[in-house]
Amino acid sequence: MNLIIGAFPYFALPFIISFLLVPVTKRIGLTLGIYAVENKRTVHHGRIVRIGGVAIYIAFLLSLAILWRIDNKLFGILVGACFVFIGGLLDDIYDLPAKIKLLFQCIGAFAALFIGNLSLSELHIMSLAITSPILVKLFSFVWLIGITNAINLIDGLDGLSSGICTIVTMTIGLLGFFMGRRDVVILALVLAGSILGFLPYNFHPASVFVGDCGAQFMGFMIASLSLLGFKTTALITLGLPILVLFIPISDTLIAIIRRKLKGQKIMEADKGHLHHVLMLKLKLGHRNTVLVLYVVTALFAMAAILTYFNPKAGIAVIILLFIAAELFIEYTGMINAHFHPVLSLVNRLTGWPHMEDGEDPVDSRIIFEEQESPASDGSEPQPENPEPAKEPETKS
Repeated sequence: MNLIIGAFPYFALPFIISFLLVPVTKRIGLTLGIYAVENKRTVHHGRIVRIGGVAIYIAFLLSLAILWRIDNKLFGILVGACFVFIGGLLDDIYDLPAKIKLLFQCIGAFAALFIGNLSLSELHIMSLAITSPILVKLFSFVWLIGITNAINLIDGLDGLSSGICTIVTMTIGLLGFFMGRRDVVILALVLAGSILGFLPYNFHPASVFVGDCGAQFMGFMIASLSLLGFKTTALITLGLPILVLFIPISDTLIAIIRRKLKGQKIMEADKGHLHHVLMLKLKLGHRNTVLVLYVVTALFAMAAILTYFNPKAGIAVIILLFIAAELFIEYTGMINAHFHPVLSLVNRLTGWPHMEDGEDPVDSRIIFEEQESPASDGSEPQPENPEPAKEPETKS
């Protein structure tokens, strides 16, 4: 009970600040014309402000300033997060080129690594221990950039990135508690509180979007927290962060492979992401898709916690989850309509599922042909400025 009472302010204060700031952020965004414009890739309708991440960012910083002391390592992380946030905010306002956004992310990663000295002490891959400072720093740099973009890529449905980030952050905080890392616990609580204060406005039907500024900030902070906390054993150094972040990491890697096979540019957006597959191809609808991905994220998070306490049992659960993920990827054709080796073998042995070689068992044309109506999943249309936005307003 004393533990809960002691932790409560670190969660409650950022939650309240964020919750109160979101309406202000929405009003500013509408006044300045900073809203998400409908196009062939979007699934929203109407003018929805896309700088809701500002409320998360301010709530996080303000709460830390009130409740926590800032050491050199945290200062470096916050400086890096500031660059990432500013780059995302400028993108929300002006639609920056991908290279400029990446530049801001690189500056943020360098700040965290060299100002805050944030890095793994060594890297364990299976039985191989990598102790070279250059290689370890390089991996840490790629990790920061990769997770930042992975969270940004899954920010495609109302409440998806913010909800998944909440689950991931609370899992990292819980693991930090088991490891005796008070700094990780407090940072996780403050970040989770900031995100959850925003989530009621962002859950479907959303009246505000987290935007690139919010998604990239959340991704950068989660990546930083994992580097800060998971550096005690070979298993924890690399395995647990990947498990907790399985959804964004796998979705990003699959997107890269899918686009390369199609001859597309890696940064070229499409509607083949996991959330699009669930909502459009499997017709789960907007809200149900988000809830399913919450559950899957929670399952991998629980597997990570179980692995920390009982590696054998945890690994058994992880294998089952990976098999289920592989079958899902093959069945939905997320990588390629011709890629289904396991299902083809099962079909030869059992006659199920019925599918012809080289065909996607779920018609992939749905992804490009189906246009979801405002209330196709049984929900009301977006409440904020329902008229469609044809062109962006002048943004400043």
